[in-house]
Amino acid sequence: NFIVTPEGLEDQILAMVVNIEKPELEQRKQELVREQNEYKVELLQLEDDLLSQLSAADPSTILDNIALIEGLEKSKATAKEIAVQVGLAQTTEVTINEQRELYRPVAAEGSMI
Repeated sequence: NFIVTPEGLEDQILAMVVNIEKPELEQRKQELVREQNEYKVELLQLEDDLLSQLSAADPSTILDNIALIEGLEKSKATAKEIAVQVGLAQTTEVTINEQRELYRPVAAEGSMI
């Protein structure tokens, strides 16, 4: 079912208008979406690796397993770094969306035509 809603059409027109008027703004928004997706994939990979290491570890020597402990610390550091990047990206996205909204009236008019 491929029904176009007025809101969806307006959003598509908004993206087109912003891409023409301020291409760097629309490009940055697309980069942010791509980066957010990459962060999610990286966090999932870290989680999978961590669970794999934990399940393979010998319970009696788990505290002596240097490789596991280093892996945990690396995962923790990477997760913190990603959290900082996600926070910055969200702040940037708010700014971009505020600037994009200036073109909303044009997109709304275009969607009614």
